[in-house]
Amino acid sequence: MNHVNEVREFIITNFLFGDAATLHNDTSFLESSIVDSTGILELILFLEQRYGIKVTEQETIPENLDSVTKVAKFIDRKLADAKAA
Repeated sequence: MNHVNEVREFIITNFLFGDAATLHNDTSFLESSIVDSTGILELILFLEQRYGIKVTEQETIPENLDSVTKVAKFIDRKLADAKAA
């Protein structure tokens, strides 16, 4: 499954209203003002519903949720952890 494409599509649809030109996979959501604090909550809800993962408060950090690439890697780690458990 390609998490990069799914996350990218979610961001483009919900925050950029179809304008993908400004979004690169490593573009910081916060620095580029693409996603604000409310948007992060929307992103978390999407991740939890789409992938069946639980995002804890401690995991809501830029290292996990601040670009398409970082979110995709976070999903991979969460799903791997769930399989290992």
